[in-house]
Amino acid sequence: MAVLSGLAPKEVFAYFEKLCSVPHGSGNTKQISDLCVGFARELGLRYRQDAANNVVIWKDASPGHEGAEPVILQGHMDMVCAKEESCAKDMTAEGLDLATDGEWVWAKGTSLGGDNCIAVAMILALLADDTLEHPPLEAVFTVDEEIGMDGAFALDCSDLRGRQLLNLDSEEEGVFTVSCAGGVRADCLLPGQLEPVTGGRGYRVTLSGLQGGHSGADIDKGRGSANQLMGRVLFSAMERVPGLRVADIRGGRFDNVICSRNDALVAIPDGKTAEFESFISEFDAVLKNEYAGCDEGVTLACAPAEVGSALSAEATSSVLYTLLALPQGVQAMNVDFKGLVQTSLNLGVMGMEPEGLRLTISLRSCIASQKAMLLQRVRAIVESGGGSVSTRSDYPGWQYARTSAMRDRLLAVWKSLGGTEGRLDATHGGLECGLFIEKLPGLDAVSLGPELHDVHSPRERLSVPSTERVYCLVREFLSQSC
Repeated sequence: MAVLSGLAPKEVFAYFEKLCSVPHGSGNTKQISDLCVGFARELGLRYRQDAANNVVIWKDASPGHEGAEPVILQGHMDMVCAKEESCAKDMTAEGLDLATDGEWVWAKGTSLGGDNCIAVAMILALLADDTLEHPPLEAVFTVDEEIGMDGAFALDCSDLRGRQLLNLDSEEEGVFTVSCAGGVRADCLLPGQLEPVTGGRGYRVTLSGLQGGHSGADIDKGRGSANQLMGRVLFSAMERVPGLRVADIRGGRFDNVICSRNDALVAIPDGKTAEFESFISEFDAVLKNEYAGCDEGVTLACAPAEVGSALSAEATSSVLYTLLALPQGVQAMNVDFKGLVQTSLNLGVMGMEPEGLRLTISLRSCIASQKAMLLQRVRAIVESGGGSVSTRSDYPGWQYARTSAMRDRLLAVWKSLGGTEGRLDATHGGLECGLFIEKLPGLDAVSLGPELHDVHSPRERLSVPSTERVYCLVREFLSQSC
């Protein structure tokens, strides 16, 4: 029996469970894309699947409404695959183990991928509903949004007629997103060759227990980045124990996720092991004090380990000086939307490779010039340390439109259903709306969604009653758009 079969809206959660039955992490979207194509075929609807695995499905207007303006319904199929350290699931090959208490839905031991498969499930349910009066519908399911909006970049929009876009990739019910940050990924290389280690002793240093989270939605919550903190830890250790050599620093899988764990390998000179172990113990207490109240679980520990080769002491110093200098987190707050982060960056991924230490940084800003300035700063710091920087996934922000007929109608429907005023907001996260606005001149867009908490983490959970309310909102909006 389906785990979610008792939840309402029944059709939405039935589709959601089917989508969750196949792996669909970013970069691994062929199965879920084919599943959506299969649904289109079952419904007898026209569809298009491109080489990137994006899927577009068209549904004609309900009888009598053929002349209405089309509405584009949009969400992304890929998810961030995060799991608990004890979880043995292979998320590249297995579906999720869903669970519910009737109020919330989650996945056992892993992230849920409600961001953004709940959007796909809602849209499929709408396409399958022949009782709904609606205008022409254009359903757009993109891929690899979480790793740079690659699907939206690749999508050919020339056959889309709609100039109203309802994006279902927001995570707070009753909040209607009307602007978002632009972003760019910076791939950095700090060069260095591993050399044999003779004498001394090797240690594995582990920084763990941090909450992590989304580098857009959670960057202002004061949570520690294990990647950034490990650079600080090892720089401080090098000052205490001269001659320390780094063999590896490794943490994170996604540049848009605040890293929650980093593991490093270091070589310590003869006669310095007791001092090094004492330093680690002392710095563990420092971090526990600094992050009390937001990351109480932070733990810094070390244990003896085999280290056969490491960077030279000089290369180690250069790498650690650069890591210490790199900024992390919020850089500026927005003055128009109170509490909104304007500009930030996140050191999401790092790891030693044969040519040196590779870093991937996600930079965000709703002001293009500040995004460019922050990239300049990263280049200056990395290149001063002898490194290099390349960029990818440079996507535009979404500027707030002061007038929007679609937004006004949507807010009116929300108030008529619940009796409360909707709240307009901007997000520091990246949304695909900016790209669609670039590709479809004159596009009117709003983003909304049901209540989702702790996305991109094993604590992710989706509100069942919120899902039902938001689904009813979208249905009513479509019926009034005829």
